[in-house]
Amino acid sequence: MEWGLAHRLARVFRPEDGRTVMLAVDHGYFLGPTQGLERPREALAPLLPHADSLMCTRGLLRNCVPPAAPPVVLRVSGGASVLQEDLSDEERTVSLEEAVRCDAAAVALSIFVGAPHERRTLKSLARLVDEAHGAGVPVLAVTAVGKEMARDARYLSLACRIAAEMGAHLVKTYHCDGFEQVTGTCPVPVVIAGGKKVPEKEALALCGKALAAGAAGVDMGRNIFQSSHPAAMIRAVRAVVHERRAPAEAHDLFLSLAR
Repeated sequence: MEWGLAHRLARVFRPEDGRTVMLAVDHGYFLGPTQGLERPREALAPLLPHADSLMCTRGLLRNCVPPAAPPVVLRVSGGASVLQEDLSDEERTVSLEEAVRCDAAAVALSIFVGAPHERRTLKSLARLVDEAHGAGVPVLAVTAVGKEMARDARYLSLACRIAAEMGAHLVKTYHCDGFEQVTGTCPVPVVIAGGKKVPEKEALALCGKALAAGAAGVDMGRNIFQSSHPAAMIRAVRAVVHERRAPAEAHDLFLSLAR
């Protein structure tokens, strides 16, 4: 692997264990002022010291993220809001030059395998890989799904493998039963999406199961910044990811930090 790509990936994944706690705060690009992120600067301040990397948009980065923040995985796709029935109607929204100016450690783009605009998003991924690889910038493919699409091992394995075959350097996807099939058939690192807010104990259990099944980390947002104690929650997630603590032990840590 070229030095530039390897160097940037080492900013996303901790070299000591090859894992990452990515803090996802890019929700506003299609959800607007998401609960818990209404005032992003204030919400991020206590969380940034505990994140290995930050997944965000360029607008949030410019206006709400301090220069001393963790490395950034910059979202470069968009175009559809939550008001639209078809969320797959996305395309590139940020140039590679802009991502380099933002000192992005990686760029992220959603693909919608099986959705009406599958072809467009896959072509966008291919073009982005061509440009980014040449500049030494890793590409994260997000296996997004439409509102009515299944999230089972068969579908997610298909989507992740296609992303890797198109040249993505890492993939973000959802956890599911039989997740070993997803990670075992994807030749690049897989990080799991945290998904919608669930109780902290359940979210930590999700982290543990995904890591045991081969995930290289988590990209968690709502289960951190919508927690009653966000800073305590991200520290508990780190305990599972990097300290390899059992989810129950990490939940005890969360409860002690939340007092």
